Amino acid sequence: MRTPLLVANWKMNGDLALLTAMQQGLSAQAYPNVELALCPPFVFLPQAQTLFSSTAIAYGAQDVSDKTAGAYTGQISAQMLSQLACTYVIIGHSERRMYCAETDALIAAKCAQAQAARLIPILCVGENAQQKQQGETQDIVLSQVRAVLDSLPTESIEQLVIAYEPIWAIGTGHAASPIEANAVHELIRSCVAGYDVTLAQNLRILYGGSVNAENIATFLLQAHIDGALIGGAALKPEVFAQMANIANQLSK
Repeated sequence: MRTPLLVANWKMNGDLALLTAMQQGLSAQAYPNVELALCPPFVFLPQAQTLFSSTAIAYGAQDVSDKTAGAYTGQISAQMLSQLACTYVIIGHSERRMYCAETDALIAAKCAQAQAARLIPILCVGENAQQKQQGETQDIVLSQVRAVLDSLPTESIEQLVIAYEPIWAIGTGHAASPIEANAVHELIRSCVAGYDVTLAQNLRILYGGSVNAENIATFLLQAHIDGALIGGAALKPEVFAQMANIANQLSK
């Protein structure tokens, strides 16, 4: 059985006080049936290491360089993240694809760098509103997934998480329907099965896009949805803890 994973993507939000409040809120209760991870901005990762390294709560970064080292001002390497004992790194988020013009090839290179440093990439894939309206969801998602899997050794799938985030649902308050999201998750799992059936069955695929405490249960009850990549709702410690509790209860 796949252990549900809830990942808080803070984006360019939060501060040290919020990180401390999150640690206090989550430590008030145990969540043995679910894995939790926080991805604050880079500058707060040392504090995350101090607060969470001795707990069951994982943490990670929101991006990573495709380069190992060198004259790349402002970039952060996978080795640097590993020195802070990060577990995860979000790669290929739609906001990076959109605002930073990140290509599938670049995203694949970032995944390779992350895995070489023993970080687990959370690969984000998803279509925009126009692509959805034109019936291109399957083609877009499969293309984004295959661009990474074709560039990595098949066994690397074991150290990979995929997050389906329809761009039209991110931050809009209009989440995909659970059935609709599950169908795309099943499509992704079927695609991965073409590389390795067993690894596909063990692969965790998260849903992201306006997930909150009110709707998270409807997603987690779907057969192919193994957790959530959470944005705005993860900026409130009490809400994220509530979502963690829901996931924990559903996974008993």
